[in-house]
Amino acid sequence: MLVEQIAVNNSLRNYMYLLACPETREAVAIDPLDHAVLLQRANELGWSIRGVINSHEHHDHIGGNGPVISATGATLYAHHQAVDKIPNVDVALRAGDAIQVGTSVELIALDTPGHTFCHSCFYFLGNDQQAPALFSGDTLFNAGVGNCHNGGNPQTLYQTFVQQIFVLPDETMVYPGHDYIENNLEFTLDREPNNAAAQSLLAAIKQWPGDKHFISNIGMERLVNTFFRLQSEELIARLRSQFPNLPNDDPEAVFVGLRELRNKW
Repeated sequence: MLVEQIAVNNSLRNYMYLLACPETREAVAIDPLDHAVLLQRANELGWSIRGVINSHEHHDHIGGNGPVISATGATLYAHHQAVDKIPNVDVALRAGDAIQVGTSVELIALDTPGHTFCHSCFYFLGNDQQAPALFSGDTLFNAGVGNCHNGGNPQTLYQTFVQQIFVLPDETMVYPGHDYIENNLEFTLDREPNNAAAQSLLAAIKQWPGDKHFISNIGMERLVNTFFRLQSEELIARLRSQFPNLPNDDPEAVFVGLRELRNKW
């Protein structure tokens, strides 16, 4: 699978993606927003866009659908519960549905509610030459997770992580819908100041070349993402200072408490 991660020049720091089959150069676009930039990049790469995939219904993930589809005739894929929220969906996705890209790439739709109740992530199983990959929309960010302000629920998001994200192999590459890594690492360190892995990664990110994308994996997220570190004694002790009635041995309560704090941080 060929992956092109494209940063959108906006205040929300969106990412959009082109994924292509190396044999046929057929491609899909995930969460197009800046259609002009996306179409230009596909043309430069010599990739033919056959599909547009939306992770969820928010405008910053569907805003470029129309122009991209008009220019390419692409098929539009989205969560089956989003068909009344996203115009002109061609294929309504349910958990386990496969999206074929060319002859050699297959993406599996995961039904991942929490940020909204119409959210899908997309999983590439990997092969002998390439690690698995998760295109996580606004469910999982580098060192963070999505908010639940606009049609979501933090308890549901926690269940999505327990059932579908925490269980992924460590080598799974993470391709999120936004670049919030620096702020997210700072939040991790606010919650767990002695997290050496987060300290080291934040120092590296502050020196990271502006034209290079940082790609994490699930193994790294287990070390630096506070929402993965629900058993950390330091984290729980500090969280109890804000939530004195936090129950013992309740990772869901820790997750939800962290999400509440992150909303205001």
